[in-house]
Amino acid sequence: MKNSANILIIDDEKIALKNLSHILEKEGYNIVPIQFPKKALEILETHEPDLVITDLKMPEVSGLQILKKTKELYPYTEVILITGHASIDTAVESMKLGAYYYLEKPYKLEEVRKITKEALTKRSLILENQKLKQELKESSILEQIKGKSAAIKKVIATIKQVAKSNSNILIIGESGTGKELIAKAIHELSPRSQQPFVAFNCGSLTEELIANELFGHEAGAFTGATSLKKGLIEIAHKGTLFLDEIGDMPLSQQVKLLRVIQEKEILRVGGTKPIKVDVRFIAATHRDLQVEIQQGNFRQDLFYRLNVISIALPPLSERKDDIPILANYFLAQKSKEQNKEIQGFSVEAMKLLKHYSWPGNIRELENVIERAVTLSNADIITEDDLPEYIKSIDIIIYHKDFSEIPSLEEVEKRYIKWVLEKCNFNKTRASKIIGIDRVSLWRKLKKYKLNN
Repeated sequence: MKNSANILIIDDEKIALKNLSHILEKEGYNIVPIQFPKKALEILETHEPDLVITDLKMPEVSGLQILKKTKELYPYTEVILITGHASIDTAVESMKLGAYYYLEKPYKLEEVRKITKEALTKRSLILENQKLKQELKESSILEQIKGKSAAIKKVIATIKQVAKSNSNILIIGESGTGKELIAKAIHELSPRSQQPFVAFNCGSLTEELIANELFGHEAGAFTGATSLKKGLIEIAHKGTLFLDEIGDMPLSQQVKLLRVIQEKEILRVGGTKPIKVDVRFIAATHRDLQVEIQQGNFRQDLFYRLNVISIALPPLSERKDDIPILANYFLAQKSKEQNKEIQGFSVEAMKLLKHYSWPGNIRELENVIERAVTLSNADIITEDDLPEYIKSIDIIIYHKDFSEIPSLEEVEKRYIKWVLEKCNFNKTRASKIIGIDRVSLWRKLKKYKLNN
């Protein structure tokens, strides 16, 4: 029977090496025979074998050293040690280091065949088990991204593809589209999943505070800095740093961030000694960074460093098929939180949800469902449980002539104006109801000339 397993055989005795290689080649295995153990260490650095068979006593590099290096690089590659100078102590030590078998010379041919087959079977079973575990983990993580639309399926496929790489990623999407959820999914599916995931909003603080948060400070760096503080980049070492709203980061801090990405080191505020860091950067923005570059608000070199891979998140208005899925998910979640047993939505209520434009995207939908669950005293959500501004969309869509239907921008303008009026023009409260941050609301007010 033909076998495809790759076996590394190491023995400084030329005849013994040739004989063992010949035996296993006849079984159909791919054999790489090595007479000089130093060469074996070099090969192990770049090639993963399915099995290593090595003599124990060799000049310069021992079989135990080969065993240690193999297990360090490839935990699931089994190692068989062969020796003509057997001792209990050496056998015990080799087993502690992870050897699969300790074979004494002279050995029987049938014993070699049997042990080789068993070692390869064990590796195969472990790898299959690891694959199943990874698939279950992947499924569990990706289930958090709700939706079946073609747009979201494309995003999920991209996540699977890029998660295992170490490349920096730029996520582009409107406020409320779930950019941080996507960033977390990428981290959880990456080789860095056991290391920290650290999130930071670049538009939430002043220049000085951004520097302090990202880079940390030394004791005595400024008035009030009584002790050393690690920055978020340092805390994210070996893990992932998620930089939300990167387009809002001041230029002075963009320069420092660029240096970190290029040099892989940071300098704390007030510090003089660079600190090496190993961090994967995932940035997100609702802005068009190419426009920001042209206007002098964003560095082109930083854009290229972050935009190695880009993921565009579609707004909820382009994911109409996902609205029932998301609405029912939030309904189950909010009903459980409020100890209610609401089973679903009326036909009219779901129709309104599907036809509304959702300028605040998923975050706004979640807020609307939470409000509906709070107000409802029935076992289903009806149109009476939905906000008036959503019900007004029904009038626009179903009760006017086609020529009178307003544009999406006009609907959004009316909606924002309506929310502001209901909140007595309290912008903080209005932004929470709409499901966008204050900066995004301010831009929309400016766009629609609603500031006054």
